[in-house]
Amino acid sequence: MKHSPNSPILLSSSLHVDEARKAIAQMVNELVAESKALNNPADIETVSLDQAINRILAADVLSPIDVPSADNSAMDGFAFHSQCLDTSSPEIELSVVGTAFAGKPYEGKVVAGQCLKIMTGALMPPDCDTVIPQEFTESVDNLQIRFKQNQVRPGENRRLRGEDLQKDKPAILAGRLLRPSDLGLAASLGIASLNVNRKLKVAILSSGDELRALGQPLDSGSIYDSNRYSLTGLLNRLNLDIIDCGIVRDDPTSLKEAFCQAAKEADVLISSGGVSVGEADFTKQIMQELGDVGFWKIAMRPGRPMAFGMLKPVPGKSPARKTLFFGLPGNPVAVMVTFYQFVRGALLQLNGAKQTEPALTQAISELPIRKKPGRTEFQRAILGRGPDGKPTVKLTGSQGAGILRSMSEANCFVILHQDQGNIAAGEWVDVALFDGLL
Repeated sequence: MKHSPNSPILLSSSLHVDEARKAIAQMVNELVAESKALNNPADIETVSLDQAINRILAADVLSPIDVPSADNSAMDGFAFHSQCLDTSSPEIELSVVGTAFAGKPYEGKVVAGQCLKIMTGALMPPDCDTVIPQEFTESVDNLQIRFKQNQVRPGENRRLRGEDLQKDKPAILAGRLLRPSDLGLAASLGIASLNVNRKLKVAILSSGDELRALGQPLDSGSIYDSNRYSLTGLLNRLNLDIIDCGIVRDDPTSLKEAFCQAAKEADVLISSGGVSVGEADFTKQIMQELGDVGFWKIAMRPGRPMAFGMLKPVPGKSPARKTLFFGLPGNPVAVMVTFYQFVRGALLQLNGAKQTEPALTQAISELPIRKKPGRTEFQRAILGRGPDGKPTVKLTGSQGAGILRSMSEANCFVILHQDQGNIAAGEWVDVALFDGLL
């Protein structure tokens, strides 16, 4: 059953995780198309390499040079022409006529029966096309080496000009979430700066009369607000601009004022709390006034209630873009799980990334895991290795949505899919690593 986020969904219905993700991706695609139509030059900026980590590349990076720029040796060894291998003798003996170092080409000739001692990265002389690794050779005397003919094939251990990258061909594709290796690649091409999409501005707020800021005393029934700190850490991992709107009390006037201010400044608003069916939850009422938002009951654990949609452009916002809205649950673990499952990919997609979903791996469950079919579960766990070297995983203990310690101790999620039931010890399960995500 498909649901449009433009029409609120009854909390008595239950939306599958995959359905929710598809609905979010569809709406984000529409928002991206609208933003492109505005054609705002400020949406792209040029940054130096040391400022480009975790930014989204706005245009293909074309290599200004061939890489390698010339044929060179792939390892330390001895370079010679492969015609020396055209013999029935099982062993080859060659005279050493000199040495080639990286950055210091050999200027002499290498003729049949001769070889050149060569270092990794050193240019191959025009007379040579093959390198025998040093460890496969033995010295006959200071001027000759010997090796078995079957230890090397013609053309082996030589890196050809343009083998890695060809001049004027793409080296890094647009939409890439730039990693340290990408920055190193750009530097190796002599490129000092990159065109990237501007950082998204993401506003965050926590709603609830029970919440207290750090440093305030806790009275009866009150708790410290942890969700904004978790969200700040999650957003910093994506190198986004964060607007902290603080704690907002459970009354319509305060919430509407906070939402309007956030919509004026931000591309995305993420709230936590205020999306269930409680009598003091005014988010739904305000959303009906400010935009098109669906209130979802999702078949997942933790993180059942969630709101998603758009806030209409507000006066004073330039350019007049809509604001993407995520209303996450109030429980601390549920906030992080729903961010991982729905928000992170949407933020990357909205920011122009081509790859938005984290890769899954698999591991063997050390212990049985109880699971009811009909919902997707995200169990907090520790990934390790068994005595046989195979990956294993075990839960951190109690999996309650309010037990933030279960996230702090874990290094991964065990993802138990919609139709899965109980998991037996020794069974393989899907795992998503926290590293790079949370």
